[in-house]
Amino acid sequence: MTPPDLVVTDIDVPKRPRGRPRKTVDERDDGNRRHELLKVAAQLFRRKGFAATTTRDIAAAAGMQSGSPFYHFKSKDALLFAVMEEGMHTALANQHAALSQPGYAEQPPAAQLAALVHTHFAGLLGPGNDFVPVMLYEWRSLNSRQRKLLAQLIADYEALWMPVLEALHTQGQLKAPVKLARLLMLGALNWSVQWFDAKKGASVEELGDAAMALFLKES
Repeated sequence: MTPPDLVVTDIDVPKRPRGRPRKTVDERDDGNRRHELLKVAAQLFRRKGFAATTTRDIAAAAGMQSGSPFYHFKSKDALLFAVMEEGMHTALANQHAALSQPGYAEQPPAAQLAALVHTHFAGLLGPGNDFVPVMLYEWRSLNSRQRKLLAQLIADYEALWMPVLEALHTQGQLKAPVKLARLLMLGALNWSVQWFDAKKGASVEELGDAAMALFLKES
């Protein structure tokens, strides 16, 4: 039994709000700061390279004290992995959004592939999208455990392309076996980060159209 001096009336007990408790201002600020660190780290890792970028560089770009990044990430290596992981989670979310567009399932396979290609290019080459290019440049800087975790995300991403490629192969529109087509396709799309410059040629949208013309036979 509860001791009499600990019994309280209903008036004394405030009602609990339903759902998740609201984040405090400090918690929201921590989340914003973490995101800002990821963003500036991605920019610097892509521009200068992982080895040449210091935590002092990252902190300065984020407007923080030099030791502040270690409040959010244990090491520069952990920050690099977080940048790559964020890039893959965003890429997966973008492709799932493309697959969920109204009418997508009713479109012919070529139109479905075009949606995947354009979404891929938008995430790879669009403004402020440094996360996945960092993964492509700095994969060897990861340890074996980090590579294994990231490889699963990559496998999940590539799996989204398989039903469309199989349908195209069945229709005779695909120029290569499905598995090889996937590897060659994504390899070609990803290599564009090495040479694409919107100021010197085609737009990202036009690049997607050119890729489709290259990959598929004319119907």
